[in-house]
Amino acid sequence: MGRRWLLCVFMGTLAFGQAASEAPPPARPAQNQAKTAASMPPDTSSSVPADAAVITVQGVCPAQPKTAAAPKTATKTATAAKTTTNDCKTVVTKADFEKLMGSIPKANPQMRKQVASVLPRLIAMSDAAKKQGLDKTPQYEEMLKVQKMQLLATELQRKIQEDAANVPPAEIENYYKSNPEAFEQFNLDRLFVPRTKQSEAELKDEDKDDKQNEEQQKAKQAEEKAKTEQSEAEMTKLAETMRARAAAGEDFVKLQKEAFEAAGMKIESPTVALQKVRRTGLPPAHAAVFNLKAGEVSQVINDSGGHYIYKVNSKDQITLDQARQEIQSTLQNQRTRDMMDKINGSFKVETNEAYFGPGTPGPMPPPRAPNPRMAPSPMAPSAQPQTPPAAAPPAQPPAASPN
Repeated sequence: MGRRWLLCVFMGTLAFGQAASEAPPPARPAQNQAKTAASMPPDTSSSVPADAAVITVQGVCPAQPKTAAAPKTATKTATAAKTTTNDCKTVVTKADFEKLMGSIPKANPQMRKQVASVLPRLIAMSDAAKKQGLDKTPQYEEMLKVQKMQLLATELQRKIQEDAANVPPAEIENYYKSNPEAFEQFNLDRLFVPRTKQSEAELKDEDKDDKQNEEQQKAKQAEEKAKTEQSEAEMTKLAETMRARAAAGEDFVKLQKEAFEAAGMKIESPTVALQKVRRTGLPPAHAAVFNLKAGEVSQVINDSGGHYIYKVNSKDQITLDQARQEIQSTLQNQRTRDMMDKINGSFKVETNEAYFGPGTPGPMPPPRAPNPRMAPSPMAPSAQPQTPPAAAPPAQPPAASPN
């Protein structure tokens, strides 16, 4: 078929459908996907010749080639004769279809049927639109200009991503040598002391607040505030005591259990052992832990969630081979950002405030890239929030990301 307009129309319709559709359904479990794949018929597409028809649209004539030498009257007569025959049809061969699929980003075999279900309607509707002269209107010409700019911008972004992905091996090795701290991993023990005690009496009194007058409520609030401050002071003192005992060599599991009992926590105490923790695996406020030597115990780290005490058991470094994919991803993000920054910095925008109103629109922000000295693993979970809810002490401290 070889008509590039078909790809433009299809991609535009596909983008419109994605924008208008609802949120995608949740991903199916891997077992269900495996069962679905097993129940599907075998793929026989490779046995179909390249010139074989895979889609035939009856009633829609293929685009006629433009011949400068042909007289206008003869062309009109031939076209009219063609459209009145019963053989008027548009044929899409396997080669045509696979060329189209190859031009669609992230195309996969499962999309073949989806594309095949949309393509005939697009062919028919675009043919009908041309017969009505809709491709000759000023509105169409302006829309076509915008679509071309969008396609070119998309192609540029794709090219930038491809170029950014070609990271030289020497650059990866240099990054590894220049950022040794980013590839350290630690085995830690962590002791968590809640910020306040859990009071059952306060929980039971909550239902009575509505029956009290304003003065009684204020007195109650003042009393609760005093109790909270006293509780916080007691737990802060307990944390310092726990830190001294930990530095003296006491077992963190035993200390953690005592801390939760002292706080009145009725749930099981959290695990103290944190294995293979990277520098991005703890909240930034806890980063001083990574400056300790093996066997050292940190000072008490206080935040709104509670008190934290760490002990470094061991420290090692992941190898270059283990970090290669991570560095590749990090440098690719950096290179993408640099290329986009260069483009975004190559132009300036001036707008007529009398027409648009005050304010000058700026360029779209470039894709974000990770901190080059804090390179997270692509497989690592997200970092935990640093500040738990202030209404009550957290049941457990935030888990470290094993990256």
